[in-house]
Amino acid sequence: MQNNAALEPVTLGARQIGLDQVVSIARQGVPVKLSEDPAWTKKIHAGAAFLQERLQSEAPLYGVNTGYGASCGVKIPPHLVPELPLHLIRYHGCGLGRPLTEQACAAVIVARLTSLSMGYSGVRMEILERLVDLLNRGIFPIIPEEGSVGASGDLTPLSYVAAALLGERTVTYKGQVVKASDALAKEGLEPVTLLPKEGLALMNGTSVMTGLACLAFDRAQKLLRLSAHISALAVEAFLGNRDHYHPDLFAKKPFRGQAQVADWIYQDLSAEHILDLEHPVQDRYSLRCAPHVLGVLADALPWMKEHIEIELNSANDNPLIDGMARKIYHGGHFYGGHIAFVMDSMKTAVANVADLLDRQVALLTDPKSNNGLPGNLSGAVGERAVINHGFKAMQISISAWTAEALKGTMPASVFSRSTENHNQDKVSMGTIAARDAVRVIELTEQVAAGSLLAMNQALSMRLRDGAIQRDELRPSLVRLHDEVNAVFPLLEEDRPMQVDLENILHHIRHNHLGCDS
Repeated sequence: MQNNAALEPVTLGARQIGLDQVVSIARQGVPVKLSEDPAWTKKIHAGAAFLQERLQSEAPLYGVNTGYGASCGVKIPPHLVPELPLHLIRYHGCGLGRPLTEQACAAVIVARLTSLSMGYSGVRMEILERLVDLLNRGIFPIIPEEGSVGASGDLTPLSYVAAALLGERTVTYKGQVVKASDALAKEGLEPVTLLPKEGLALMNGTSVMTGLACLAFDRAQKLLRLSAHISALAVEAFLGNRDHYHPDLFAKKPFRGQAQVADWIYQDLSAEHILDLEHPVQDRYSLRCAPHVLGVLADALPWMKEHIEIELNSANDNPLIDGMARKIYHGGHFYGGHIAFVMDSMKTAVANVADLLDRQVALLTDPKSNNGLPGNLSGAVGERAVINHGFKAMQISISAWTAEALKGTMPASVFSRSTENHNQDKVSMGTIAARDAVRVIELTEQVAAGSLLAMNQALSMRLRDGAIQRDELRPSLVRLHDEVNAVFPLLEEDRPMQVDLENILHHIRHNHLGCDS
């Protein structure tokens, strides 16, 4: 991911930021800068100064001159206090699993920077500036995704961010994996020397789960809109009943998101097809109830966004240092329960989207239920029809991706573990929930890609046999149909479709194919 210096930077510090801004920084490389508001600058300096003043008094202050976690009763001799942050960062370097993507890493850094910028963590401006440097100069710590139980926050994965500031461990820089010290040197940056509490402040929070949640939300929102388009394609291909989505019908069960989805589908559809005795007046549930299935996600997304943005703009550290009021608070704001619940809920709602699309594809590939379309949506004609199989295997793959997505909906938040000598005896599991949600979304995007190809194939055959006239279709579906055809024209002869799926997935994940309409 490259920084795009030509874009207007996002200012962090004095004002709260939105989820969409995190996404723009992570996905588009929008640069960031720190606020120049004097009141905010004063707040940051006051916190760091007050912390150092308290440290000079030698009064016990958790994680500053005491041990961590269950060792909080251990007093650290003054001459060893400066080394304490280094030990915290180093002994937490025990993550495993696939590394987070650069986009995910950027979202994590933004989330941590936003929390520290609240001014209640006692860190110096230099720490905030160096986090900005990581983002703007494209230095991304390699963060293994496994190893956090979500309290005390994301200690182990965030230790990789802290280590990068020290010039330790590895990072990605200009497309290469290099030592953090080398990347800093090439950018003319010196490794930072952490003061007491700054190591803990960098690590003790919900920033990994929150960064992942921001990106997951954005993908789920786009999936919702695309799935409404795909459902409309399915209705057209099935020669279904547009009246199932009529606004007057949905006024009688007034869930706002559900009604919005129904209206999206209704506006995509042409006038009602002529129904006959061979086509029942009511379509199958996977068509007729599409707004009800997609509507659950549509109605959940607003409160999910609110919860994510509250967590994003929170001081999720411990202890909190209020330099202006000259107070120190010990608590548990590192606990990621709200993000865990959002992610557990999101993955369930999104997996139901996968299940809906899977059922629609099964309906339209089966000659017993697809209202006269060829079996498996094969586009072959004449004597070659018998050796071509169309979407037979695609339907199986879609079913497999759906099954895996559904399996991934087991809530993580209820599997709390007692860790760290029973100090962390109730933990959020928020980061595991977030990773699960990302995986379910990834699988559902694959289902959407296969479904989009299948529905487009079905519509192409309806157009070919004259059951539907192109000039009768709504412009939104014509546009989507043409965009898909440019990548995947009518399938007549069997061929591998992996590359087609990958191309469609690329378009889905980069805001194309009707996702923004």
